Amino acid sequence: MTVTVAVAQIASIPTDSMATAEKAAAALREAAAKGARLVVFPEALIGGYPKGESFGAPIGLRKPEGRAAFARYHAAAIDLDGPEVALLTEAAAETGAFAVVGVIERDGATLYCTVLYFEGAKGLVGKHRKLMPTAGERLVWGFGDGSTLPTFKTDFGTVGAVICWENYMPALRMHMYHQGVSLYCAPTADDRDTWLATMQHIALEGRTFVLTACQHITRAAYGPEHESALGDDPATVMMRGGSAIIGPLGKVLAGPDFSGETILYAEIDPSEILRAKYDFDVTGHYARPDVFELTVDTRPKTPVKEV
Repeated sequence: MTVTVAVAQIASIPTDSMATAEKAAAALREAAAKGARLVVFPEALIGGYPKGESFGAPIGLRKPEGRAAFARYHAAAIDLDGPEVALLTEAAAETGAFAVVGVIERDGATLYCTVLYFEGAKGLVGKHRKLMPTAGERLVWGFGDGSTLPTFKTDFGTVGAVICWENYMPALRMHMYHQGVSLYCAPTADDRDTWLATMQHIALEGRTFVLTACQHITRAAYGPEHESALGDDPATVMMRGGSAIIGPLGKVLAGPDFSGETILYAEIDPSEILRAKYDFDVTGHYARPDVFELTVDTRPKTPVKEV
């Protein structure tokens, strides 16, 4: 039995999260109408990825304009009980599809780069908060903990997501393989030529299908208040896409696409997973637990505990 899967290479509207949610819901409906059972969206799609923004934070200083920029960014983030999530829940129920959507999640004063999982009529079934924001992302995003590293079993495979440069964390990848992920989703903001090689490596290492989605977005989408290290020409491409789908032996099945906003599709055969693991199962017969052991702490870590 083959299954159609898709990656939605679409741009956010960073100043309007509801409009972005509507755009994502439309893309989900479009992909599902073409048979897609799983649709993966880019990192920080709803709420926006602040490409080129420094938030006024040179070492030892916090500029007033940086505080204002963070306030705007916080306002554009979403609450999990908000209308954006309700809209996506409705679209997932309508289509019956499984959607993996990158958002900026607001939790009090702190923001998290989060992936939300929507499973058809079940609606929002879980989330993953990025464990390790990269470089300047640490100015504006909190750190996730081990309590949001779920996978979800479906009738076409086990779905899990790892965000952007988390994919360079070997221990995190090992934990995902241990959970039996067969549809490894990689929402990202990395549009470099080297990203595809990383995705192919993960497909080969985990013997898993890999679906990676990145935005294709121009400077015009960000609005005049956005500080851009890439300049202010509205036509400047801030992220150029590169979304792709890769098979469990490293074959590129769709993409990478750098042409603009699009939805990429692939017809996959879940039985390929077992055939691929015949000679390499990284958490099975190719493991050496007598030499190497990984411990994963999946307990929530809250800063205040009432006893």
